[in-house]
Amino acid sequence: MDRTRAVEILGRFHAAQSAFYIGGDADAVRVLLTEDVAWHVPGRNAIAGDYRGTDAVLAYFTRRRELAERTFRMHPRDVLVGEGDEVAVVTDGTAVIGGVERGWSTVGLYRIREERVAACWLLPLDGDAFDAIWAAP
Repeated sequence: MDRTRAVEILGRFHAAQSAFYIGGDADAVRVLLTEDVAWHVPGRNAIAGDYRGTDAVLAYFTRRRELAERTFRMHPRDVLVGEGDEVAVVTDGTAVIGGVERGWSTVGLYRIREERVAACWLLPLDGDAFDAIWAAP
């Protein structure tokens, strides 16, 4: 995939997702996901799991927004592209959870189809820290 195209597609998606995390409309995110979207979050924490379909993925996003009390922010750093429809994005995240400001880094491996996100595999750079941050309250 062309890097410029990938940056544009994921830029729109991350902007809609960021607006949702602070209380925005889910429909702005929904239209950027394929109906059969799959989202994979590793670990042993309150957000870990495999989510399939737009309703399940949006429920996951909603859970994340609630746990972070609408303080969750994404800070994309770099986009890596190659042949095919997969794109990797290195992203830092911050949120106030349980009254404590937290930070983490992930690689999101996205599959893009028809200008929309069809799948994401979230890969925390420090799995133990990610689990501690997103532990159930």
